Amino acid sequence: MTDELKCPKCGSEHVYPDGTLWVCPDCGNEWNPEEGGQADAGDASAEIKDANGNVLVDGDSVTVVKDLKVKGSSLVVKSGTKVKNIRLVDATDGHNIACKIAGIGAMNLKSEFVKKS
Repeated sequence: MTDELKCPKCGSEHVYPDGTLWVCPDCGNEWNPEEGGQADAGDASAEIKDANGNVLVDGDSVTVVKDLKVKGSSLVVKSGTKVKNIRLVDATDGHNIACKIAGIGAMNLKSEFVKKS
C-alpha cells in the first residue's frame, strides 16, 4: 500500500495497517513501525503461536486440530493426535515444529494446525 514500508520479516510490499500495527498478508507478520519495525521483527518471529494464539516453546505437548495428509505417502495424521516434546525450528516453508509422531516417525508440522495441550 505504501512505497517505502515493507514487511521486515519477508520483504513483501503488500502490507496494510490494522489499528496501530502493520500486517503482512504473505507471512502473517505484525509489527509497529514506530517501535523500531526492523528490530521488533526478530523478536516477533521468534514467538511461535498455536491455532488458538498460545505461545509455544520447546518441549511442549500439542494436539493436532485437523487431519493432515503426509506428503509422499498414504498416511494421515488424525485430528486429536497428541504430540509430545516438540522442537521449534526456523523454517521458511512454514513448518516450524519438528516432532516425532507414534506410528509415523519424524516430521515437521505447521503451528497453525496444532493447539497447546
